[in-house]
Parts: sequence; structure tokens; C-alpha cells
Amino acid sequence: MAALPPPPDPQFVLRGTRSAVHALHFCGGAQGQGRPLLLSGSLSGLVHIWSLQTRRALATLDGHGGHCVTWLQTLPQGHQLLSQGRDLKLCLWDLAEGRNAVVDSVRLESIGFCRGSILAGGHQRWTLAVPGRGSDEVQILEMPSKTSVCTLKPEADAKPGMPMCLELWQADCSPRPLLLAGYEDGSVALWDVSERKVCSRVACHTEPITGLDFDSQKARGISGSAEKALAVWSLDEQQALQVCGTHELTNPGIADVKIRPDRKILATAGWDHRVRVFHWRTMKPLALLAFHSATVHCVAFADDGLLAAGSRDQRISIWSLYPRA
Repeated sequence: MAALPPPPDPQFVLRGTRSAVHALHFCGGAQGQGRPLLLSGSLSGLVHIWSLQTRRALATLDGHGGHCVTWLQTLPQGHQLLSQGRDLKLCLWDLAEGRNAVVDSVRLESIGFCRGSILAGGHQRWTLAVPGRGSDEVQILEMPSKTSVCTLKPEADAKPGMPMCLELWQADCSPRPLLLAGYEDGSVALWDVSERKVCSRVACHTEPITGLDFDSQKARGISGSAEKALAVWSLDEQQALQVCGTHELTNPGIADVKIRPDRKILATAGWDHRVRVFHWRTMKPLALLAFHSATVHCVAFADDGLLAAGSRDQRISIWSLYPRA
């Protein structure tokens, strides 16, 4: 295989989290709107809101009592932020007009590593998927009322173990919410949330799935685990999952995987301190980013194509690669 070109340096580096970075999320900043804000969640339980213009933290949110923040997500209707921590709490923040108050919280039933997922609805309502009370369960809530919609429990003979990754989505042709779940046994399952049933399940890895992302336009997804391979899988019109191929890696361990919003490239966060960038359609390796000095826990893309990577080395690197056309 031809050697990759020498990687570029980061555009810049954000310092000041004072502990390992475990979650990243961009908000705002679509083309023509200026630079987005970057949110980071740390091992020490803090959420930092970063300006990419000044390269400094604008605010620090402290709502998880010193417990690691594992997931950050802004709601489509503007100035609200969700943060999930290892303190069994999901906090809803109001960030409008410089506020930084927790306005609501959801008590979680599982202390596992599984991050939540949301699906926007109408009238400022949204659906939330989080790990459930039973070790193999997923809880579906309607928000902000916190009404329980259902609990998704695998068939008695499936035994997939704990849910590790969740991805709520909706097909363009249907109002029914669907959930992709990556499990401890290395399988990916597609749930019909309304019917509370598994439509399809496929074995992708021999180790627990640690990151997945799904391209609903191409009906194709990707997942990573502790092993030395990425799995690419697809969903046919009968809602059947199938593995399309695997991509071997030099070193084991993927902590996170994200497809860029334009679905041209994807990035992985590696236990080997590396960020790998691939062409999404062909899975051709494009870049190996070797800046960090410890495990890279998370990656995130902005709408304008910027890539951020957060590491145990307490640094966040910002990259401008293969600009969007």
C-alpha cells in the first residue's frame, strides 16, 4: 500500500481542560455564520465552551459533581445543551444570552459507557435514547416531559450484552423512529422503536463496539471496537443489516468514529494516540494525524468541515483537512 503523505500540523490546539477530554460537540457556525463554538466534556466533570476565534474558553459548566462527562449534544431549537455524566445524570442546560444554568435533569439507570442519542421532533419535542435499567436494555423517553415511551429489551435468546453505542434516526420515507444499537458482543441491531422489535442484527466485531456512526442517505454505517479493524455495514430496503467489508488497522482500539456532515470523509479516535481519516465511499486512508501523546477519546466535525480531537493528554487539536467543496 502506498505511504500516506506526511500529515499536516493542527490548525491550533486548545489547552486548559485540566483533565482528559472525553466528549466533543460543535454547535452553530454553518457556512456564512462565522466560526462555530466547540463544547468539550472532561474527566473532571466540567463542560468547556470554546471560542475558535479567541481560542479560549468562554464559559465552564459544572453540573456533574466531578464525574466524567461522556456525551454532549445541542438541541435543534437553539440554546439548549444536553450533557451526560458518569454520575448517572443527564443535564439540560439553558445557554441563551450567556446563561449557564441546569434547567432540568434525567436520572439514568445505567453507569455503563453508552452515550445517549436524540431525534428531533415537532413542537420542541424530541426523543431520547439512553441505556436502561436492565444491563441489556435501552430506554426511550419523550422529552422534555421525560415520558417513558418504551424499553427495548433483546429477545431472550439474543444475549448481546450491554448497549455500547446508540444512534436514533428516521428514514426520509417514514415517520417511524429507528434505533441502531452497538452491543457488548460486537453486534449491531436495528430496532423499530414503535414496534419495540429488532428488525435485523449483524455480527460486526468480536469485541464490544466502542463507536459507530450511520449515513442515512447512503444507508451505510461504520463501527469500531477494541480490535484492529473497522467494520462497514449497510441496510437494505427490507431493513436487513449486512457487513459490506472490514478495514484492517495497524494498531487495535477505536474509541470513537464520526462521518463528516457532507459524508465525504470520516475520522476515528485511536487508543494508539492517532486520528485516522478515511474517504467514506471507498475507505481509502487519507491521513494519519499523530499529534497527541495519549489515547484519543473523541472526534467531532463541524458543519464547515473542521475536525476536533480530544485526548487523555488534556489537549484538543483542531484540524482543517480536505475542505468542503
